[in-house]
Amino acid sequence: MLALKTKLLKMAMVMLEKEKEAKKLERESSLSERVPSVQLSGLSMQDLQAVCKDLYHKIDVVDDDRYDIEAKVVKNSMEIENLSQKIFQLKGKMNRPTLKRVKISADAMLGALLGSKVKESVDFKANLKTVKKEEEKKEEVTDWRKNVEAMSGMEGRKKLFNAGQ
Repeated sequence: MLALKTKLLKMAMVMLEKEKEAKKLERESSLSERVPSVQLSGLSMQDLQAVCKDLYHKIDVVDDDRYDIEAKVVKNSMEIENLSQKIFQLKGKMNRPTLKRVKISADAMLGALLGSKVKESVDFKANLKTVKKEEEKKEEVTDWRKNVEAMSGMEGRKKLFNAGQ
């Protein structure tokens, strides 16, 4: 089993290398076909300028073609995206019936949920807990001047330290 896997991997590597070489040769042949070799030696200044203008014109034509192709690709990809969204929406769309609002009492709701088990009416307010409210403790208001005199000096700090423990 392992030998078979290694042979398959070796064959795949060889095929990949051949494919790379074929693409390289195809690229070189298409470039040599589209772009002829330029002889620049022995040309005058006017001939060189003419060659440069010709090359510039060819570059301009190629850029126009590239731009047109890019625009087509963008347009097609957006169209594909829109169509795929429409397909997704069509697949996931389910017809839901419109629901009507129904007013029902608590007794009728319990009867519908539990069936005929509950025959007596239920009073929800009777089962609520009562909460006793506690009055907030009010701090004693003392004369602040007496407090300052009592807490001043080392005696006051000693009182604060003892109160903290």
